[in-house]
Amino acid sequence: MLRIERVSVSYGRVRALDEVDLVIDGGGVLHGIIGPNGAGKSTLMDAVSGRILPTAGRVRYRGEDITRRSVAWRRHRGISRSFQRTSIFPNLTVFEQLRLVARHLRDDRLADVIAVMDLADYLHEKAGQIAYGVQRRVDVALALIGRPQLLLMDEPGAGLSARETLGLFQHLRALVRERGITAVVVEHDVDAVFACCDTVTVLDLGKLLVTGSPAEVRGDARVVEAYLGSAA
Repeated sequence: MLRIERVSVSYGRVRALDEVDLVIDGGGVLHGIIGPNGAGKSTLMDAVSGRILPTAGRVRYRGEDITRRSVAWRRHRGISRSFQRTSIFPNLTVFEQLRLVARHLRDDRLADVIAVMDLADYLHEKAGQIAYGVQRRVDVALALIGRPQLLLMDEPGAGLSARETLGLFQHLRALVRERGITAVVVEHDVDAVFACCDTVTVLDLGKLLVTGSPAEVRGDARVVEAYLGSAA
C-alpha cells in the first residue's frame, strides 16, 4: 500500500527525518508509529499526506511515486488524514459538516460512515457542544468520507483519557478489518498501540529505530532504552 524510500526532511540544519525506509502493507492493517517528542512522527505523516515535500527520498502509494502530488490529489485517490487538533466546525451540526464533505467528495454513502462511527445520536447537535471524545469520532468520520484506502491519523487520542483512547483504538481496529483499510496512526499512548495495532514502528531523532509486531517492539532493547524505559 505504502512505501517510504529513504525519506529525509530538513529545516535548515535540523534534520527532522533522516533517510527513513518503511513499507506498510495493505488490507485491514492498523500500523502504529510511536517515539519520543521530536522523533519525527508528525513530519513523516506530513510527508506522506503531501503537506510537506521531502528534502530527499520518495513516497510511493500502490507503486506510484506520489512524492510531489498535492494534498487534494491524494485525498481524491484514497489517502485521507486526520490531525492532532480536531478539525471540526463547532458552529455546524455534526450532520451539516459530514454532508458538506460528502458533497465535495461526491460520496453518497454517508449513512454508512455515521453508523460505523456510532454518531446517529449526535447528528443534530452542534459539534462544539458535544463531548470531546465524540468530537474525535466526528473527526475520524470526516476522514472516512470518500472511502479512503489509506487513513493517516496524528494522535487521535490527544485530549482523551487512557480508557477513551483504548476504546477509540478498538473501534479503529474493527473499522480497518471491516473495510479493508490501511490505517497509520501516530500515538503517544503506547498501551493502546501495543494492544490494538498489528505492526508498530518506532522513530527516534528522525531515524527509524525498529518495525515489528507489538511483542517484538516492546521487547527490543533499543526501544526500551530510547523510549519505553523513560515512558514507564
